[in-house]
Amino acid sequence: MYETIEYTLTGGVATITLSRPDKLNAFNRTMIREISAAVKEAGKDHQVRCLVFTGAGRGFCSGQDLADVDENMDHGQVLREQYGPMIKQIMSLEKPVVAAVNGVAAGAGFSLALACDFRLASEKSSFVNAFIHVGLIPDSGNLYFLQNLVGYSKAAELSILGEKIPADKALELGLVTKVIPADSWDEETVEFTEHLAQLPTKAIGLIKRNLKQANSVSFEEYLEAEAQGQRIAGLTKDHQEGVQAFIEKRKPSFIGS
Repeated sequence: MYETIEYTLTGGVATITLSRPDKLNAFNRTMIREISAAVKEAGKDHQVRCLVFTGAGRGFCSGQDLADVDENMDHGQVLREQYGPMIKQIMSLEKPVVAAVNGVAAGAGFSLALACDFRLASEKSSFVNAFIHVGLIPDSGNLYFLQNLVGYSKAAELSILGEKIPADKALELGLVTKVIPADSWDEETVEFTEHLAQLPTKAIGLIKRNLKQANSVSFEEYLEAEAQGQRIAGLTKDHQEGVQAFIEKRKPSFIGS
């Protein structure tokens, strides 16, 4: 189905593998379009309870393929028509989204990782806000996510200096969820994502929805949104299962609805 990505579904976990390894999985127009289509597919498929992004070969994503850039390009329009819609598609997914960062995540590749709910980092991975090195500003939602994670001063430092952040430093800064040794990368990534896929998916979606609203509405409006969300969660089969499992002193078996 796809030219520049691979899409697989195993045990409730859908994986989008960026697959231009000879270009360190750099974005081109086709890849951006295909990622958006695959995220939409994952959103519609009730079997999908967790979405993972990773890269083929030794890199996660090196950002925009500069071979596709010319001096007459309207960079703003490229963001409006391509990158912005892709990031919005990811952000609107009410399922857990994981970036399994297996190598370098640079430029818009860093932005893609930041747009995810969790970032697993191989000990061999690194992150670079590389835009400054070509005279551009971080895009694809980069500074929106980055400042929320590390604050204004550190976001400015990482973006203006554009220095490489190794995996251990990224963990120290709070940019990643965990750093995984290279020799157990596959095993621990599968374990983490399968665990997410076994949690109550509807509740996760509602948590994500409320988190997005928390800083954009008044406290009174937030409390009402919270009440509405809890009403929806309270009507799910997973809530019923969770209560019953608690009463019976057993581990719950959630179905995602």
